[in-house]
Amino acid sequence: MTRLTLLYFASLRDAAGMATEDVDTDAADLAALYERARERHGFALPRERLRVAVDGAFAAWSDAPRAGSDVAFIPPVSGG
Repeated sequence: MTRLTLLYFASLRDAAGMATEDVDTDAADLAALYERARERHGFALPRERLRVAVDGAFAAWSDAPRAGSDVAFIPPVSGG
């Protein structure tokens, strides 16, 4: 198991009811990690609409989660 912190923004934060969450996971990649969070919190946005970042740098959905990392799921942002 890998322990890390998930960071939620905008609509994801609203749906989860929290901005951060510490989780233990055996997800093989960041895509699977998001799908588990999506199931747990009922996120409406599919992964294809999001960006993912690890420790402040954009990452690929195929990257493996790293213990102790901060993983941010970033939805599209509207505004001017």
